[in-house]
Amino acid sequence: MPALLQAARTRFPALFADFLARQNGLDQRLIDAAAYAMQNGGKRVRPALAWGACLAVGGRQEDADGAAIAVECIHGYSLVHDDLPCMDDDDLRRGQPTCHRRFDEATALLAGDALQSLAFISLAGGALPAAVRATQTARLAAAAFDMVVGQRLDLSAEGRQLALEPLEAVHRHKTGALIRAAVALGALAGGADTARLAALDRYADRIGLAFQVHDDVLDVIGDTTVLGKRAGADQDLEKSTYPALLGLEAAQQLARNLTDEALAALEPLGADADPLRELARFLLARDH
Repeated sequence: MPALLQAARTRFPALFADFLARQNGLDQRLIDAAAYAMQNGGKRVRPALAWGACLAVGGRQEDADGAAIAVECIHGYSLVHDDLPCMDDDDLRRGQPTCHRRFDEATALLAGDALQSLAFISLAGGALPAAVRATQTARLAAAAFDMVVGQRLDLSAEGRQLALEPLEAVHRHKTGALIRAAVALGALAGGADTARLAALDRYADRIGLAFQVHDDVLDVIGDTTVLGKRAGADQDLEKSTYPALLGLEAAQQLARNLTDEALAALEPLGADADPLRELARFLLARDH
């Protein structure tokens, strides 16, 4: 596992627990459900990307703490809602009962709502200059909306196979928007200039798409006990996927090509971007 990702997985739980403890705790069941949704494992890719982007432009890791919490809260809320009976109706997430199975449907719905709000509390309450926080907030809000658009496009495509261009549009919204936001928020926290922001955005766009292509591949070749969720779920729901459209081998090659393009985008950043390079390679090789 890349050092950047290992550090994120080690550092994030305590960071989030401390943040959550400072919020309104009047309803303990709601707090417990939000904590369960966020602390129930997870790769911590988005916090790692935020911290890695900050370091890649010469910032300090702690400068991107607010960004790391914010993007993971948005990700966490989206998973809670995605698992609900009205959406994908999943029983497992990261090998454990989904939030609505562990608690109840209404509590899970509200926990997701709470996590969305907490994302913006995290950004607004940080120590960065006000102009940076305002830019970060606008960027995350736009990404969160794009993610929801992508989820709706994904649902509307069930039962039919999209062509490549509309399929990419779905996943650039559903998965890629928040990955790009994680990198952008971290880079902004580190004081990135326009050129470095553009290079990092190219990197994030490519790995965001590669991440989803590889997810589709894993749904075909993965094992439920390793994935932590039901393998073959996309096929059961008749979702549009890259293996279904291109074939398994071509989908795997596409993920490799996108990863190569992501690595090429980091060339202007030099050795400071090595953790992001290592992370991109790991995401292509992961088994869950």
